[in-house]
Amino acid sequence: MSEEQKKQLEQQLWNIANTLRGKMDADEFRDYILGFIFYKYLSDKQLQYANAQLEGETITNYLKLSNEADIDAIRELSLESLGYFLHPSELFGSIAIKGNGTEEGGNFILDDLNRILNSIEQSTMGTESEDDFNKLFEDLDLNSTKLGRTPEARNELISKVLLHLDKIDFGLDDIEADVLGDAYEYLIAQFASGAGKKAGEFYTPQQVSKILAKLVSTGKSKLKSVYDPTCGSGSLLLRVAREVEVSEFYGQEMNRTTYNLARMNMILHGVHYRQFDIQQEDTLEEPKHLDKRFEAVVANPPFSAQWKGDKNPLFQSDERFSQFGKLAPGSKADFAFVQHMIHQLADNGTLACVLPHGVLFRGAAEGLIRKYLINDLNYIDAIIGLPANIFYGTSIPTCILVVKKCRTVDDNILFIDASQHFEKQGNQNVLTDAHVEKIIETYRLRKEEEKYSHLASLEQVAENDYNLNIPRYVDTFDEEEQIDINEVAKELKSLGEEMKQTDTQLAEFCKELNIEMPF
Repeated sequence: MSEEQKKQLEQQLWNIANTLRGKMDADEFRDYILGFIFYKYLSDKQLQYANAQLEGETITNYLKLSNEADIDAIRELSLESLGYFLHPSELFGSIAIKGNGTEEGGNFILDDLNRILNSIEQSTMGTESEDDFNKLFEDLDLNSTKLGRTPEARNELISKVLLHLDKIDFGLDDIEADVLGDAYEYLIAQFASGAGKKAGEFYTPQQVSKILAKLVSTGKSKLKSVYDPTCGSGSLLLRVAREVEVSEFYGQEMNRTTYNLARMNMILHGVHYRQFDIQQEDTLEEPKHLDKRFEAVVANPPFSAQWKGDKNPLFQSDERFSQFGKLAPGSKADFAFVQHMIHQLADNGTLACVLPHGVLFRGAAEGLIRKYLINDLNYIDAIIGLPANIFYGTSIPTCILVVKKCRTVDDNILFIDASQHFEKQGNQNVLTDAHVEKIIETYRLRKEEEKYSHLASLEQVAENDYNLNIPRYVDTFDEEEQIDINEVAKELKSLGEEMKQTDTQLAEFCKELNIEMPF
């Protein structure tokens, strides 16, 4: 599929999404349109897989298969390979056609659609993929009055959306392209731009994701595992897989709706259900992967979120925090997330996460944690300052913390100040590919550049009392041009003489015209 065709697909999907615009908020109709796209994807995948199994048989089109013994055989194979099963009568095309049929009373599909979505989940019960499909469609409330005041109105709207989606070819036969995955990411980004502050709960801007992915994949051609403790829609995890081959994806997300979105996103990008493990709960309070260590860790945790660590004595002995001797303050969980991620990081791994600038210089408990990270562990590899106003829902400037347990260069910390390198697009600041590449090249070469980057020795950091505020290490101040006072005085004297001559000429003109001088 060409780039132009991809753009057309994205626009088609966005136009369909706009069918629901005006009915509800962006973050609400997002759940419906992405859910319906996911149902169509599962359906198209089922049809494609079943037809492949029917090659050489009398009936080669799964839609026309009626023999229940043959359908049961397809069911068994599908559950093993795909992780779910759809009966021919449950395929997306069948229900879309029925919903837009003309026969009297034959086009009411809400009950059928509810049953089918439940059936997809039920088909996985007792199988390896059960957790990955459990309550996956729970946010698609087809009885919500936001879709229409009456069942008939809701049915008409949903039928219209399904019909438009049914006309789109997702290009699943093109194994070289992740066309639908790209389009899905496009929609998530569009919803994020319209969701205001809520966007930060599920989406990291693509260029920031690209930086994090390139940082943790530096020097690697393959990663055994990648982990995101606040994974949102899962886009950051998937971004890493665009840089290098990833064997296993792990993530945790507190928000139930976003957790469902992350699982859908994985499957839509062709990640097999055995390759990912996304869990739902508060990562700090109820971590789900503590027994594992990951080769790459990426994250965009909620900035300065509140947590209960300082009020729960059990956290003092928690192996994630105990060695530091201090817990992050209850009003700012930033370092709690960092401590958690370091605990999960493998000895040969790299951690890259986005944090507010406060973590670089705040004192008290955070200052002691920062000192321990540098002086005792020597884990901090780089600090990268990003421009303000590049995240949806907040305009604050942020930074990227890069951590390694076994550093190749362990006698300095690289500071990069990229805060002034961006393009303005509307109300948002945006990083271009050139900006991203400059950051990555500077990091990989550990390159010093005046007013952009500096290699600070550990002694220099210690002299600054372990304050990592970037301006202490990268001087971006532009000195003003020196002014020669004597030259300025000469110019003023010259101007004064010119003004006297002008006044004399003006007085002569006024005398000739027989009028008074204006001053």
